Amino acid sequence: MQSIFHLAFHVRDLDAARRFYGQVLGCAEGRSTDTWVDFDFFGHQISLHLGEPFATTRTGRVGDAMVPMPHFGIVLALPDWQALAKRLKAAEIEFVLEPQVRFEGQPGEQWTMFFCDPFGNPIEAKGFRSLAALYDK
Repeated sequence: MQSIFHLAFHVRDLDAARRFYGQVLGCAEGRSTDTWVDFDFFGHQISLHLGEPFATTRTGRVGDAMVPMPHFGIVLALPDWQALAKRLKAAEIEFVLEPQVRFEGQPGEQWTMFFCDPFGNPIEAKGFRSLAALYDK
C-alpha cells in the first residue's frame, strides 16, 4: 500500500509560512483560505493553520545533542538531502543540529540536520545513500 502522510499544525503568520515553506524549502503551495494553507512537503501534505504552535522541549538525544521533541521531518535520498542542506545554508537558516553524518559505517548510516520554521516548529531532515536502509539495524 502506498500512501501520503498528512500533518496539520499551527503557525502564527501565513505569509511568513509561505515564504519559509514555499520559497526556502521549495514546497509547492496547495489550497488555502484566510486561516490555513496546504503545502506539498516532499510528496506529503502539511496543513498550516493560524494558531499557537505546539510546545517543544530539547529532550530528544541525537548523539551528544539534545533536539526538540516533538518534531516532524522528511527522509530523502542523499543527493536531495545535500541540496536541501545547501539551500538552507544559503537562506541563512539557523540549525538546531548542523548537517552531519551519524552511525557512519554502521547499519542505518544517515545524514541528519535539525532546524525550525519561523514559528519554532522543529523539523528534521534525514538523508540516506539508499532509502532501503531506513530501517536497518
